[in-house]
Amino acid sequence: MKGFCSFFVLALFLGSCLGYKELPVEYDYSYKGQFKKYRTFEIMRPTIRDDESMTNDIIESSIISRMKFLGYRQTDNRPHLLISFKMYPDSLRFNGYIQPEIEEWIKSQDENLKYDQKKFNMKTGTLLIQFFDRRQNRSIWQGYATSVYGSIDYNNNRQLRNAVISILDKYRFWAEGFIEGTASSKPTDL
Repeated sequence: MKGFCSFFVLALFLGSCLGYKELPVEYDYSYKGQFKKYRTFEIMRPTIRDDESMTNDIIESSIISRMKFLGYRQTDNRPHLLISFKMYPDSLRFNGYIQPEIEEWIKSQDENLKYDQKKFNMKTGTLLIQFFDRRQNRSIWQGYATSVYGSIDYNNNRQLRNAVISILDKYRFWAEGFIEGTASSKPTDL
């Protein structure tokens, strides 16, 4: 009986993994980012109410879930990070950068590295997620998935969640103090 229960739990776990298909994505980051010093976030709301490419409940809730999983606290009172997203249904020319993997760069945090531009001609269905450092007033990280790497159907909630998860899997920084257990109950600004 114990073997059957173990087999059942393993089969259930593997079955749940089949529902998630990781999309290949790209990301860029700023050498000025203070990735180990952020604790709070908020979703940026579009100022133009007619721009539906920046509003989507599935994308927004997926971003919020992922950030909370990483230990970040959502707040509208001076958050450390402002997160925006945009869906590009048409083709797009986009500038990215050739950079060291962020996990390698974070060891040295060399701010004097050059940004080597890489141009993308993206086809339909690009999802872009950007993180802005509120205090520095600059973009510090952006991830994007597009039909160049895998098709995204904006009318399919499962594909939208998969795209967000795939993109945010490249942002691998826990909120400051979350892992060490030193997170303060009173938020402070950077």
